[in-house]
Amino acid sequence: MLKGNSEQALQEVESRQFVPGSPDGPADNGLTYSPPWKEKLEAEAPSRQRPASEVQSPELPSETEGKPTPPGVSSGESRKGFRRRHPIAVVIGSALFALAAGTGCIYWSYTWHFESTDDAFIAARQIAIAPKVTGYVTEVPVTDNQHVAAGGVIARIDDRDYRIALAQASAQVAAAQASIQNIDAQVTVQQAQVNASEAQVEQAQATLVFAQQQSARYEELAQRGAGTVQNAQQYSSQLLQQQAALKSAQATLTVAQRQIESLKAQRSSAEASLAQAIAQRDQAGLNLSYTIVTAAQAGRIVNLTASPGEFAQAGTNLTMFVPDEIWVTANFKETQLASMRPGQPASMHIDAYPKRAIRGHVASVQPGSGTAFSLLPAENATGNYVKVIQRVPVKIVIDNRPTDVALGPGMSVVPSVRINAEPSLYERLTSSIVHLWRHS
Repeated sequence: MLKGNSEQALQEVESRQFVPGSPDGPADNGLTYSPPWKEKLEAEAPSRQRPASEVQSPELPSETEGKPTPPGVSSGESRKGFRRRHPIAVVIGSALFALAAGTGCIYWSYTWHFESTDDAFIAARQIAIAPKVTGYVTEVPVTDNQHVAAGGVIARIDDRDYRIALAQASAQVAAAQASIQNIDAQVTVQQAQVNASEAQVEQAQATLVFAQQQSARYEELAQRGAGTVQNAQQYSSQLLQQQAALKSAQATLTVAQRQIESLKAQRSSAEASLAQAIAQRDQAGLNLSYTIVTAAQAGRIVNLTASPGEFAQAGTNLTMFVPDEIWVTANFKETQLASMRPGQPASMHIDAYPKRAIRGHVASVQPGSGTAFSLLPAENATGNYVKVIQRVPVKIVIDNRPTDVALGPGMSVVPSVRINAEPSLYERLTSSIVHLWRHS
């Protein structure tokens, strides 16, 4: 009998009538016995409906709160119990989650309108300042990192030799001009000689005409016997003499005219000599001006090496010069260039001055990657090929360049180019808030 009762008790323990952690009170070893009639009532309880007029009493905290959740209780009931125990934490957590989600959406909507890179640097066409003439440096009126306006003096070279050369060239110009004036005077004199020769020719022609008339008259008289043969022969000889005199006068006139042409040729040569002398004088003047080394444009002196007393050869570097015209070379990935176009606005932050917000715009996009124009470009046709996203230089011009700080080539910049002109959700919200604030 006892053996049968023991087997029945073991079956009841293994069955589900034993519910661990019952709220009715403590049980030995965490287990309580549930009789069959009670299990039946509990199974039929959910199907019974309470009257609508019946007011449900608020549930009181269970005595088992704070204890581990029994294995028979579901996870949904556990979460429901946590919400009941900590309603304020649940509300705050939900609000924080909603705020974080909204902020993330707004941030994503704003950043989607921009393309940024940290591979960007300030660039400029820095040049080396060197003299064009040789001489001793007499003065260096600038110092390191000094700003120089366009035309500002950087160095002076001893100009005494070049002043003497300019004086000699000026004297040669004066001599060439005097030679031309002398030839002009000779041409005037020769022109008078030509006029005199022309008058002699006219006189010889008139005398010839009279001699022809006299010779014909006395020839006719001699034929009729009214005159002597001697007179006829005498006037015939005079006619021949006048003809020779006319030819001599004409030859003299021709020589005088040819002399004028010779003087004109000499004048052309003198003019060429004058032009050469003027060119030498201008060159001497340029050499004299080269003794003053100036800045062709506004910029800053960098790495100054010139010093008074130094003998500077033509082409020797005196200093490096960085013009004020600078820009930003941003090496964007080629996958970031789909919507990037010239003229789009850009904002930049320089690492040296992180609190300065600098504005600019895209000037141009280089037609090719940076490696294509390097000294040793990549050769993809040899070896194993591995595709790598290339970077393309983009030129960004600075609009509001700060003048109170020094900006130069090589300084790191983080630019952000706005590739979408439409306002973002953040900008629309900000604009609406500002509009309401102004009209409130």
